[in-house]
Amino acid sequence: MKKVSRWVLIYMLLSGAAAVGQTEKEMAEEYFKNNDCPKALTYYSSFLKTTFEKNALKNYTNCIIKTKTWGDGEQFFKKQIKGDAPNASWYHLYWGVLLEGQGKSQEATKKIEQSIAASGARIELKRDLAEEFRAINKPEWAKQILIEAREAAKRTDIFQLELASVYRDLNAPEQMIDELLSYGMRYQNIEVVQNMLQDFTKDEKEQALLEKVLYDKIQKFPSEGFYNELLIWYQIQKKDFYKAFIQERSLDKRFKHNGARLYNLGMLALQNLDYNNAGTIFDHLVKEYPKGQLYPVARRMAIFAREEQVKNTYPIKRSEVQKLLGQYQQLVDELGVNVRTVEALRNMAILNAFYMDDFKKAIEILDTAIDAGKQEKNFVDKCKLDLGDIYLLQGEPWEATLVYSQVEKSQKDDLLGYEAKLRNAKLHYFKGEFELAKAVLDILKKATSREIANDANELSLLIMDNTGLDSTEAAMKQYSSVELLLFQNKKYEAIDTLKHLYTKYQNHSLADEILWLTAKTYIKLDSNQQAMENLKVLTTKYGHDIYGDDALFASAKLYQEKLKDKDLAMKLYQELMEKYPGSIFVAESRKRFRLLRGDVIN
Repeated sequence: MKKVSRWVLIYMLLSGAAAVGQTEKEMAEEYFKNNDCPKALTYYSSFLKTTFEKNALKNYTNCIIKTKTWGDGEQFFKKQIKGDAPNASWYHLYWGVLLEGQGKSQEATKKIEQSIAASGARIELKRDLAEEFRAINKPEWAKQILIEAREAAKRTDIFQLELASVYRDLNAPEQMIDELLSYGMRYQNIEVVQNMLQDFTKDEKEQALLEKVLYDKIQKFPSEGFYNELLIWYQIQKKDFYKAFIQERSLDKRFKHNGARLYNLGMLALQNLDYNNAGTIFDHLVKEYPKGQLYPVARRMAIFAREEQVKNTYPIKRSEVQKLLGQYQQLVDELGVNVRTVEALRNMAILNAFYMDDFKKAIEILDTAIDAGKQEKNFVDKCKLDLGDIYLLQGEPWEATLVYSQVEKSQKDDLLGYEAKLRNAKLHYFKGEFELAKAVLDILKKATSREIANDANELSLLIMDNTGLDSTEAAMKQYSSVELLLFQNKKYEAIDTLKHLYTKYQNHSLADEILWLTAKTYIKLDSNQQAMENLKVLTTKYGHDIYGDDALFASAKLYQEKLKDKDLAMKLYQELMEKYPGSIFVAESRKRFRLLRGDVIN
């Protein structure tokens, strides 16, 4: 037999030792997970004598504290510090944790100081130690060692994100913001700064400080766009689109963006229902870039923003709608009937149909729009959906469903196809064909569009909750017919029917829906006292049901905006926050409450 070489033998012995060590570690961790510290300590002690591993050392220390075997722990740390100098910092640190567990805070502090001293000039080790200091809730020590690391490296630009986190722990927002802005400027990495600021500036005072610091930086460094960018981002987070517009307008001039970013901001304001500021932004684009590529769409969006304002201000005034129609007509006269104005024509058709009751003119305009935009399949199908709505307004449901079905077929697996399917489901619902409606809605619950899926789910639940309770489904059929009346803008007829329905069905599961629909209809008619009466019954009698928080928020808004009773509005906002802490209206209620109280809202 050949002799086994000396090196092979050494390798085998070392491999065996490593395997044993690995087994000891696994056993220790298993016992630690099972909260069996005495057994875990046996294996950790053996494993850590020959191998350094930070997580194992941390678990070992925790077990010593739990079992209160202080002498064993101190003896272990003394030996390890002598025999493993490169890792002395970690042994001192956890010895300090051990001493703190004994209540010996002064001795623990000395060990932490020794831990820092033992790190010497090893910059990366100092960062790792700082991370551990934060983990054991010692941010002051983390701050000290990171600053020492900077001094050792003779660089002030390292560990800025780490120090920002430490300053956050220490509740030192000025230093935190300073570190983040300095990092962002140096590396022009705005996304990292935005993400950290979003996590770190949740308190109103911190937000106010951030805004002040950014304004100061902009004044001090007017040619540096980074601070403007960050301020715009911050203002958008706060949904203060006017302030964002002022900053974006400045950047637009300086960097010659030709209005592109301003247009995006205007669209963002629209999406957030800030129609007033959206209109202001688009008006600016129209004025500044009359010959630019964005002019036609900016001009149309400026009118559209005012249109949304008019449609969401109750009662809707026909005279204001007439003004909008005149503005759209001027746009079409100026630019001609072509692909640039087809959306304006479509808006004109909808206004004529829904607010002027001029169905014939609406259909004529839609036909013109379809002819001008016939190359765009999606646009044509959108117009067809509008046409279906107009047929429904006229009381021609069969014509409506025919047009909706055409779009379903044309856009089978696309968003417009789902939208057409949803309108057909609503049509079935209006006609009292609940089984047919529900079959379509069940398909739409899986739609890719969250909005369509949510609408489908909401209507499906309404049908399920309120049918099958009586053989004729009479209550639900009468309720759905009222919703058709409201779609057709027959509000007064709908109100009379709703009053009758509540008298007849106030013990039915539909009662809260009837009250909520009645209140919403009165609000649209600007009959605010009658709306308030229904909301009061809803909150008092059905406050535990699905519309409890909706009704309370609507009541508070009415007192604030229409009835001008500041004290009652504040009382109701406060009640909503206390009674419905999980409501989607809590954040807005808090904001409105503070505004009414006179707080400075940034």
